[in-house]
Amino acid sequence: MEDSSQNVLTRLLDHIENIGNRLPHPTSLFVLLCGLVLLLSWICSLIELTAVHPVTQETIQATNLLNGAGLRKIISNAVTNFTHFAPLGSVLVAMLGIGIAEKAGLLSAFLRLLVIKTPGRMITSVVVFAGVLSSLAADSGYVVLIPIAGLVFQSAGKNPLAGMAAAFAGVSGGYSANLLIGPLDAILSGISTEAANLVDKEYQVAATSNYYFIIVSTFVITLIGTWVTEKLVLPRLDKSPIEPSSITQAISPSSPTPSISMDTLEKKGLQYAGMATLICSMILLACVLPENALLRNPETGSIISSPFISGIVTIIAIFSAIVGTAYGIGAGTIKSDKDVIAAMEESMAAMATYLVLMFFAAQFVSYFSWTNLGLIFAVKGSALLSSLEISAAPLMIIFILMAAMINIFVGSASAKWAIMAPVFIPMFMLIGISPELTQAAYRVGDSSTNIITPLMPYFALVVAFMQKYDKQVGIGTVIATMLPYSIAFIIAWSVLLTCWIQVGLPLGPGAPMTYSVGF
Repeated sequence: MEDSSQNVLTRLLDHIENIGNRLPHPTSLFVLLCGLVLLLSWICSLIELTAVHPVTQETIQATNLLNGAGLRKIISNAVTNFTHFAPLGSVLVAMLGIGIAEKAGLLSAFLRLLVIKTPGRMITSVVVFAGVLSSLAADSGYVVLIPIAGLVFQSAGKNPLAGMAAAFAGVSGGYSANLLIGPLDAILSGISTEAANLVDKEYQVAATSNYYFIIVSTFVITLIGTWVTEKLVLPRLDKSPIEPSSITQAISPSSPTPSISMDTLEKKGLQYAGMATLICSMILLACVLPENALLRNPETGSIISSPFISGIVTIIAIFSAIVGTAYGIGAGTIKSDKDVIAAMEESMAAMATYLVLMFFAAQFVSYFSWTNLGLIFAVKGSALLSSLEISAAPLMIIFILMAAMINIFVGSASAKWAIMAPVFIPMFMLIGISPELTQAAYRVGDSSTNIITPLMPYFALVVAFMQKYDKQVGIGTVIATMLPYSIAFIIAWSVLLTCWIQVGLPLGPGAPMTYSVGF
């Protein structure tokens, strides 16, 4: 019976992998979607598709872009579509600073320190927690934390595969949670702003729009990830314990697994980084906390609608750059200004794939706006949802499940959101659901299934790391190991969001869950 079940699972996973592999590259997907929108604009204009705006009572008509005027607009605005695309600048600015911290070695050293200094009884929770925090620099989480978690678990007498699973759950399953604002927040909020502007051209979704929710989510994911590891994953893996001799292979000089120990220079670098963090934090607090402080709103004195909130991405970049540079000086990885510049250049070079993707995503979003199709679909979709009389909480649960299913086949969080946001954000806005709430629901669905899709870019790396301990580990093994995390995350996270909706708490500073249609 067990072999039969495994064969069914294997066939199912193979089928999913085959379907996913046949999908085009995310960038190619946006090229195809641009063509589809242009074709739809022509068809919808031929059939004279219209909708009546629920507030202004204005008749909205589909605009054809496959004519002289449309083609001239496409060519004339291609550059500005890209340069004015909301997520672009924020992400690049954030990565300039975070890139320095990552290339200097600060993030890697901090993750290792956090794990190796933890008492054995708390090691699981700290591994998951460190994984969630590592999403600020995804490469560090996958490349550094996951193999180290295996070594730490084995040294504590636990199955190393369980340690890797716990780290993978935190890094990838908890990707949308964190204690700090990072590049993902800038990407999603920028795309959400573009989508919200289809209904309300003045609406802005801040990078901090889900901040309160992701802070609480960090601890929820840590607790759930710890429970799943201790109660489900470890007992299952302990039925086939790893041979003690395998630890030698895992830390051999030829292995890509990073060292678990810290040398004197790294410790010195962390001391320098700690001092820099303290000084920067004191300066930042002095600019925010006092009445009429520099970064408060100069007219109202508020923190909510202030330069501090609107400039949070720049603040993060500067903070990361200073602390990262301090670490590099102490650790000897930064010896001159040339090293700092090189780190920023490397971080920008790593963004090449993102830049190409965002160019075509920007064109798609602009075409969708120009054709009025986004608004028409939103009006008609919102009318249907209103007639069904579904409240916000169950509607968001359905949306979470939809995002989770799509995530199995399309791995890029920004690519999926650039496709989904222009349809669902306006639709939900017209029935009173804020863009911030829709974005939060998307984050839950998107993150929860990251760890069970073979199409996730780092999935193969996790398989390779686990094979260092057990040669029999394959894609099916990893998915079977991670599936309990995925199910537990989506249930617990959905319950959290439902409770949040029922209580009516803001999702972030100045970020409500409802939207007033009468703008």
